[in-house]
Amino acid sequence: MQNARRPTIRDVARLAGVSHQTVSRHLKHDPTVSPMLAAHIDQAVAQLDYRPNLVARAMRNRSTGRLALVLPAGDGRSPTEVLAGANDAAQEAGFALEVVTLPSGELEGGRVAELADSGLYEAVLSLTDLAAGGRERLGTVPIISAPVYDRRLRGVGPLSEANRMTELVQGLADLGHRELLHLTGDRGHPSSQRRREAYLHAVDDLGLRSAGVIDCGWDPEVARRTILELPADTATTAVLAADDVVAAGVIRGARERGWRIPEDLSVTGWDDLPLGAWMSPSLTTVSIDNHRLGAELLEELLRVMRGEDPAMNRPTITRLVWRESTGPAPAR
Repeated sequence: MQNARRPTIRDVARLAGVSHQTVSRHLKHDPTVSPMLAAHIDQAVAQLDYRPNLVARAMRNRSTGRLALVLPAGDGRSPTEVLAGANDAAQEAGFALEVVTLPSGELEGGRVAELADSGLYEAVLSLTDLAAGGRERLGTVPIISAPVYDRRLRGVGPLSEANRMTELVQGLADLGHRELLHLTGDRGHPSSQRRREAYLHAVDDLGLRSAGVIDCGWDPEVARRTILELPADTATTAVLAADDVVAAGVIRGARERGWRIPEDLSVTGWDDLPLGAWMSPSLTTVSIDNHRLGAELLEELLRVMRGEDPAMNRPTITRLVWRESTGPAPAR
């Protein structure tokens, strides 16, 4: 069976009883088309389920008003906030943003170049590294690679920034803590690696003691068991958790032991999940402005499209948020 022919603008014009030029003007929101003719055209469009051919339109006008954002397919944490920031910046500039998810094998340049050559998009932004490198023109429209995720959708670059770990350790030292414990997420995760290194360097530089670095795999149950298994005479007075969920596991384990937070044990997290501010006690953590990151990446793409130089000296997207889960070190 042959597929039904796709309706054309001439089919719409014939059904509406107008010229195809009038249909074209109305679809471009030309105010000179009379309300009566506009109503006939809208009825014909709906009846035929007509959809403009965007590729043909792009060839005529060299403009589609659409941008593509490429993400790797992976099992990492959802980049929802980054995408929301990019989408808001695109809409403010008058563009529609479409997310294209590609498996690792299709990120070597060819598939992305096909997107650029498709005529559907005015530019392509990849949030993972492309084999061809950073800012390139692999196709007929600009392509920019801004790696904030690896091929498994794990945060890299600004999303794996670890400077705040040094500040956390310093802040705890200022509160009198001398033995710390770090519960990481997954040692294969770039952010976990960088935070682990920053933690160990800070502990060494400040002359503190580390009770260990334990891989929790982002699992709060592992964190809970770790706290329950600490010896009764432990000298550890503060735990730095890989994220807020792991920190919640630490607090649960501490309470099961009858420890108070922060009187007996100070706890810090990472990510600043909304629930952390409402926990009792509220959670000290590191906030990551994912929305601003997405907006800045999209604005960089727009600069490339305009032929402008890239922005320099972007401010950090992280900040330390001290709350009730940290306090002076207890006497042990």
